Amino acid sequence: MDPQTLPEDALAIYSELQKQYKVAFEPLTVKTHRLNVLKPSDLEQILDGKDPFENVSEFPVWIKLWEGAIVLADYFASQLVEPGTTLLELGGGLGVTGLVAAAAGYKVTMTDYEEHILNFQRISAAASKIDNVQFELLDWLNPPKMKQYDIIAAAEVLYREEFFQPLLNVFEKALKPGGVIFLAHDEKRKSVKPFLELAQKDYVIGMAKRRLKSLEGDTTILLTRMMRR
Repeated sequence: MDPQTLPEDALAIYSELQKQYKVAFEPLTVKTHRLNVLKPSDLEQILDGKDPFENVSEFPVWIKLWEGAIVLADYFASQLVEPGTTLLELGGGLGVTGLVAAAAGYKVTMTDYEEHILNFQRISAAASKIDNVQFELLDWLNPPKMKQYDIIAAAEVLYREEFFQPLLNVFEKALKPGGVIFLAHDEKRKSVKPFLELAQKDYVIGMAKRRLKSLEGDTTILLTRMMRR
């Protein structure tokens, strides 16, 4: 992907990001949809000497292309989409799920908690020629008045227990009556079970397993479907 082929406004954002990060495009194909995903290419630069294993809560989770996001993207790429179906992605990170959903025909709003993360998503959308997507800042701990969506999607967001109730509060605000929530997480993530135990009083929960193969080894992803009782 040649950055010079980006539209003028996207190229300006890309140039600003380059002042802060070493970046590179990574091609990714999900079903029939091909993305050019902009990623930080120097993890050490972002960690700035911190040991991610010493304090996992400080790991900048947005910089990793999570297997759960790929599985969730594959799910949306496999569905027949009713025109006008709205989808909110929470904690979008590098944006793979939301961008594939937009490419598949959903009307997508992608969110995260810092502007520079949204800028990575904006560049990936422009580089992938996807335009039916919006980008909005969203702090789960202090959410604004929100529109409601047919679908809420999130991958690998259950990494801090203090976010459980705020996340459920966002679900309550942002999900249309009759809407559906889809979550995707590595089955080894221990926080999934306590979160679902908290959620089950208000939601009917279904779960399926998806196996993602890679050169680094297979990963089993829990694909969770939630609907209000």
